[in-house]
Amino acid sequence: MSSIPYRPCVGVMLLNHRGQVFIGRRKSEAGPEHVDDHHAWQMPQGGIDEGEDPRAAALRELWEETNVKSATIIAEAPDWFSYDLPEDIIKRSWKGRYRGQTQKWFAMRFEGEESEIDIHAPAGGQHRPEFNAWRWAEMAALPSLIIPFKRPVYEKVVAAFAHLVQRPAG
Repeated sequence: MSSIPYRPCVGVMLLNHRGQVFIGRRKSEAGPEHVDDHHAWQMPQGGIDEGEDPRAAALRELWEETNVKSATIIAEAPDWFSYDLPEDIIKRSWKGRYRGQTQKWFAMRFEGEESEIDIHAPAGGQHRPEFNAWRWAEMAALPSLIIPFKRPVYEKVVAAFAHLVQRPAG
């Protein structure tokens, strides 16, 4: 399957004022790559449209999945991080055109009120909901919450953005 390309994608680590990260629980019908109800929590992510700038795609995806527009990009991961889908999922996901995703990750500071977050009618109700619940989580916990085949990417994302979380003195 190595001849099949990766799907270009962005990911968003949305941080609140306490340094916690927004995660959403994927709906089981959100797509064929959702295969494990025990690891259904993830950060917003999605495809980059043809000719779209990754920064613009990250802001768009955040809005389409969470309804959040009150966010500022504060960091960009230095590299693109890729993951392969398990063999049995490739044929069901994206019509078999991609072996996985290559993702450019952005950290954003959430500057709005939590009432702005609306996973049930994201993008002002113009986008199909992908999450059925959301919460704030500690950055260090993220790799244990994501589906195992995406875990290495989440470990790289956490390493890339760990400096953004203030550590208590002492």
